[in-house]
Amino acid sequence: MTSLADIQFKRIFGDVKTLIEQAKTDVAIQVNATMSMLYWQVGKRINDDVLKNKRAQYGKQIVVALSDSLTEEYGTGWSEKQLRHCIRFAEVFPEEEIVSTLWRQFSWSHIKELIYIEDSLKRSFYMEMCKIEKWSVRTFRERINSMLYERTSISKQPEEVIRQELQLVGETGKITPDLVFKDPYFLDFLGLKDVYSEKELESAIIAELQRFISELGIDFAFLARQKRIMIDNRDYYIDLLFYHRKLKSLVVIDLKIGEFEAAYKGQMELYLNYLNRYEREEGENSPIGLILCAGKNPEHIELMHLKDSNIKVSEYLTILPKKELLLDRFHRAIEIAQHQFLEREGRK
Repeated sequence: MTSLADIQFKRIFGDVKTLIEQAKTDVAIQVNATMSMLYWQVGKRINDDVLKNKRAQYGKQIVVALSDSLTEEYGTGWSEKQLRHCIRFAEVFPEEEIVSTLWRQFSWSHIKELIYIEDSLKRSFYMEMCKIEKWSVRTFRERINSMLYERTSISKQPEEVIRQELQLVGETGKITPDLVFKDPYFLDFLGLKDVYSEKELESAIIAELQRFISELGIDFAFLARQKRIMIDNRDYYIDLLFYHRKLKSLVVIDLKIGEFEAAYKGQMELYLNYLNRYEREEGENSPIGLILCAGKNPEHIELMHLKDSNIKVSEYLTILPKKELLLDRFHRAIEIAQHQFLEREGRK
């Protein structure tokens, strides 16, 4: 039997442990803030001197000389590579006010990933998504390497629309489906061969459910496989049912091994309308459908106005081509989508 003294000791120990852990966290945050600001100041000081001289060769010489002298004075931590990180940091974020906000939200390791993203809109996208989803450095790096930005719907909008939506996300912390759903989805981890059935595709996803959810996004929660619904005494089965916490919506995923066909829209509308009527909880938003196909047939999708609906159509890739080919494909898709957007706006 536990004595009163033992209970009191455990309570005191727990409280003291919490105080120590909180203090350690506070110290780590303060150290990160101080060091990040120091790195920015070092980079700014070097930039100011190099810019005054306007000579590339001088810049290389000063970085090498500084690295040697600082290493001799303070030991490791001031390599030439580190100084170039500092310089890049000050170039990308020249305003001290912005830097003061950055170190409150990101570690120096996060910042080093951010500063080498050339496109400012893409950089803003990763900053906002990292804040919302609280990515570790490893996850952050994986998201960049998997070309997450290029695969989201928002990247296919005109620049001003992207800028406004990211600003809204930064101010409210709320995200839209354009920031959540991707095209294509990378399913190479399923290990599927060239020929497979829809059932085999579904079984492979269930077997690798954790990695599939990682590809979908961290706010997806798995609810059911082959969920049975009855309409007019007929049974229908939803392939995969998820819930997205931040969108506050049920998400139906319909798996297809071929290209998109017009009939898939009607099938998905039936599922969504059923869930909206019978299973949508108070406070939730309307259900969203994601049709995953081996091919999209873009004209079908445009003529059926799916981009303006709660039904998303995306391709999935079980075998990934080279990154250069993917990037070229994504850039062409973005250009086409932005052109179509402007055409639609012009017709209004």
